Amino acid sequence: MIRVSYRLAGLFLCGLVLQGCRKSAADGIALVGATLIDGTGGPPLTDAAIVVRQGTIEFVGPRTAFELPKKTREVDVTGRWIIPGLIDAHCHLAPAADWAPSRYLAWGVTTLRDVHGDLNKILHIRKRANLGPGNNPRVYTAGAMIDGLPATYGDAIAVNTENDARKAVDRLVSAGVDLIKVYTHVDAALLRAIVDEAHTFNLSVTGHLGMTDALAAAKVGISGIEHMSGVPEAASKDPSALFAAHYRGFLQGWTASERSWADLDSAALTRVATRLAEQKVTIIPTLILHETLSRLDDPAVLNDPALADVPPTQLKEWDVSGLIARAGWTGADFVAFRRSRPKQDLFLSVFAAVGGRIAAGTDASNQLLVPGYSEHRELELLVHAGLSPREALRAATRNGAVLLGVDSLGLLAPGKAADLVVLTKDPLADIRNSRAIQSVMIRGQLLDADSIRATWHQ
Repeated sequence: MIRVSYRLAGLFLCGLVLQGCRKSAADGIALVGATLIDGTGGPPLTDAAIVVRQGTIEFVGPRTAFELPKKTREVDVTGRWIIPGLIDAHCHLAPAADWAPSRYLAWGVTTLRDVHGDLNKILHIRKRANLGPGNNPRVYTAGAMIDGLPATYGDAIAVNTENDARKAVDRLVSAGVDLIKVYTHVDAALLRAIVDEAHTFNLSVTGHLGMTDALAAAKVGISGIEHMSGVPEAASKDPSALFAAHYRGFLQGWTASERSWADLDSAALTRVATRLAEQKVTIIPTLILHETLSRLDDPAVLNDPALADVPPTQLKEWDVSGLIARAGWTGADFVAFRRSRPKQDLFLSVFAAVGGRIAAGTDASNQLLVPGYSEHRELELLVHAGLSPREALRAATRNGAVLLGVDSLGLLAPGKAADLVVLTKDPLADIRNSRAIQSVMIRGQLLDADSIRATWHQ
């Protein structure tokens, strides 16, 4: 009996110890000592402390005002920089859903704005990403885009009348999409009906424009313009040839519009940029798409080291030579595309200077646009176009969140989602330092970037 009593007492004491351990186990993380760039566009906070608990930021402030809370693990990040998690404001996740999420996270992209895919597939991907384990980026999606006739892609929702357009919006609302995307064959009348119906359900509309110019789209209430589409049509003295090219087909329209930038009048571009900024339209320029397509005739684009981290099956599907053949692009077309790039940069620079909102997007995973990595190339191109590194970072963080209408993202402040990136170099000194990623936090989980990359080739 005595031996049993001692044994019971021992078990009881062990239980108390274990219970105490559970009570004192850390459920928060404090990152201490870094320079904090919070996404507001204001000056960085040096020697900062940021406390995260249960996926939410609990405290942000100087180390001098910081006292380590109970049940909080301290991580020394002295000599590092912290930025909000990046947002890719224009991507297509469905074709690369089996390999892209880890690439996005390793490159610090914690939120994706998906703008077209097979409706059922992309909604399933969103559910899995947002409700599953915390090692996936957040996903917001337009589902299937709405296009006029003939629809460019078989998985788009094709509409021919204003009644069709409203029904298409209703179908997408019932499916639970986060925004509405329109495509190149949607004309002004269809767009007006789509925007009106979407606003009934408090959904924003974004567009890759073709049959509607950018100013006409802004007038009816579009919220976002992808690829700076519709700008050449709005700035041209006679856009009829461009509209005719869009009507003939997507590649014909893209080619004509892309070539036309080089000859657009700077004063006309300034007028369009100013009007769009006044209308509070967000531009998602996808400069990396324009830049990449303008150089597909250069063998060097196929030697980008980032392509080594793309699965061979995806490289084969991208089929660059096949795209060039389908588009009928010649050497003269590529020369014209490259001549257009400075005018695209000029438009964007003016738009930013007059207060226009820019959101960073990439069009990954289309040809040679590597998920995650392309976001950093976009930042570099935004700075080349005239934005400051701070403005470029804001385009990839807070502005993307504003475009999504999600207040909890894109800022590092108490009450916001705990999505952030720890860098080993200062991105304000050189925007290319945004690639120097040590670790990424998504939903409060701190992940080592190299450990994520180590899984790619296993």
